[in-house]
Amino acid sequence: MKPALLALVSLVALAGLAPPAQAHPHVWITAEAEIVYAADGKVSGVRHHWTFDAGYSAYLTQGLDKNGDGKLTPDELQDMAKENAESLVEFDYFTVLKVNGAKQAFEPPREYGMTFENGLARLSLLLPVKSAPNGKTLSLEVYDPTFFVSFSLAEGDDAVRLAGAPKGCAATVAGPNPAAAEQQKLSESFFEALTSASNYGSNFANRAIVACP
Repeated sequence: MKPALLALVSLVALAGLAPPAQAHPHVWITAEAEIVYAADGKVSGVRHHWTFDAGYSAYLTQGLDKNGDGKLTPDELQDMAKENAESLVEFDYFTVLKVNGAKQAFEPPREYGMTFENGLARLSLLLPVKSAPNGKTLSLEVYDPTFFVSFSLAEGDDAVRLAGAPKGCAATVAGPNPAAAEQQKLSESFFEALTSASNYGSNFANRAIVACP
């Protein structure tokens, strides 16, 4: 099992949480994204909100209730949020942002934090864009190239939002490759051979396209 999620914790232990018949994925994340614009109309960053599945949430937060009151506060989760955010660089933040077709690079994450409610852990962070050019079209994809982690968009129109975008900009979302579901039936050995360079997980990516006048 390759640690293709976040290098937050040792993911080898997750083998015991995944159903034996399930090859991939092993972790499920419900994602929301906010594309943030600066006053000059350029994209300044992407704000992520990722909610982990119940099994991984329980694993991720075990032993973090420092005061023993049976609740997990953002303060108690802050060290884990920091570890999560900083380790994501190894996986290019699972985020592909393109402006006018050109892939953008990110600064280290900022404004990161975690919450734990109703048995689910939620990670929020801001990815600042290093230097975004002016552009009328933008695309955003969030996925794990090795498909160890499955990202799916939250339900509703607010799954992908624009913050401070120029007047007239609009976002549309396209689902993953229709044939992708069948590909999940491939053997575990197939997935074990994947690397981040294989980009297999792009078949399962939801894509947001933003067009501005």
